[in-house]
Amino acid sequence: MSQSDNTTTVAELRQLVADFVAERDWSQFHSPKNVSMALAIEAAELMEHFQWLTTEASRGLAAEPTKLAEVGEELADVIGYSFALANELGLDVSSAIRAKMAKNAEKYPADQFRGRYSREDEDTLSQ
Repeated sequence: MSQSDNTTTVAELRQLVADFVAERDWSQFHSPKNVSMALAIEAAELMEHFQWLTTEASRGLAAEPTKLAEVGEELADVIGYSFALANELGLDVSSAIRAKMAKNAEKYPADQFRGRYSREDEDTLSQ
């Protein structure tokens, strides 16, 4: 059986990250402050792959295996640090995502935001 999104749990990935950190005795360095800073740095490295590209060109990157692999590595770093932060803080990632998506659904009702978004829309709704 392949190890894909369809067969791997969040818990398995979190444990993979936890084991990696533990094997290197890096917990001493993984304060929430440090991990959140590392996460931001990795997010910036991910963004570099898309800097100056048009929307169309950024979507076309999926058809370029070498570039897609590089983006995949940066995305893995972002997700890995996200799991490391969740591990450090004892956050349940699935619960956090479900709660945030419910909050987003309230903030951005599909019938009002389907196919569009603007800051003015957000400001109007929050008044």
